[in-house]
Amino acid sequence: MKKFTIFANQLKGLLKIVFKKETFVFWVEEYLFYPTSALQIFTSFLLYPLSIIYSIIVLVKRITTKKMKYPIPVVSIGNLTIGGSGKTPFLISVASEYENVAIISRGYGRTSKGLHVVSKFGKILCDIKTSGDEAMLFALSLPKAIVIVSEDRVKAINYACELGCRAVFLDDGFSKSNIEKFDILLRPEPEPRFNFTLPSGAYREPKFLYKFADIVANENIDFTRKVTLQNPTEKMLLVTAISKPKRLESYLPQNIIGKVYYMDHHMYTKIELEKLLKQYDASSILTTEKDRVKMKDFNLPLSILELHVEVNPDIKNKINNYLSDFR
Repeated sequence: MKKFTIFANQLKGLLKIVFKKETFVFWVEEYLFYPTSALQIFTSFLLYPLSIIYSIIVLVKRITTKKMKYPIPVVSIGNLTIGGSGKTPFLISVASEYENVAIISRGYGRTSKGLHVVSKFGKILCDIKTSGDEAMLFALSLPKAIVIVSEDRVKAINYACELGCRAVFLDDGFSKSNIEKFDILLRPEPEPRFNFTLPSGAYREPKFLYKFADIVANENIDFTRKVTLQNPTEKMLLVTAISKPKRLESYLPQNIIGKVYYMDHHMYTKIELEKLLKQYDASSILTTEKDRVKMKDFNLPLSILELHVEVNPDIKNKINNYLSDFR
């Protein structure tokens, strides 16, 4: 009986590792974007009929939805794939050149619901659990803007109009086909291996819809990522909760003593980060700006990978022309 109990506990521990939520999520990310194993490729083609049905539903909804026009211009920064493609730093780079504009985000990862004003011209009006990490990063990075989170983007745009905002920058808004807007789609490099939509690939909408964007910004051509390391220390532990965390690999310094990846939008606690510092005997936690907004109040040693996006001036001119000519 004792041997059986020991075996059962060992099996239970093994199953926890195999079916750990983070492990499963990272496997799915790899399967959707860059499938390599025979199982992943087989699954992609097995689910392809469902992707066709999904694509038809998406296209019918897009075709039959009536667009609503607003008294102020709306600029959407989005992508066709799931996960990170640089939307947040791209939006910050573009919107930082304007005053009295509203940044509207769904507020991914937040525990709140409904509409909340995260910041107003640099004054933070809620905590990060209410705003979510991306919206808080917008708030801290754009002191001349108003940042709003809401699942209902139409309600949020109307509220921005009531506040007297001159324009709206809509985070991840391409799929909102009911809104009249200037659509910018970011095209990542590299692109997913297969041109399939969900659930057999990484595309949220069919790839040919790139043709219907006002601007398609290609990574490394129309926008480039620049990373600088702030506050480096001797023994840094990478801790991050972003989509596709392996994309950080090319920016990492040599003296990394370990890497800990959490699911996208994970909310850290001080205790778990203190345990990691002790476990790895690290002199600091190396993390991204998006992660830092969730760690900044813990008074822990942080080294930051600051990501900036340089946007082609031609694209900025097109956005400015749209805002200037809007009637």
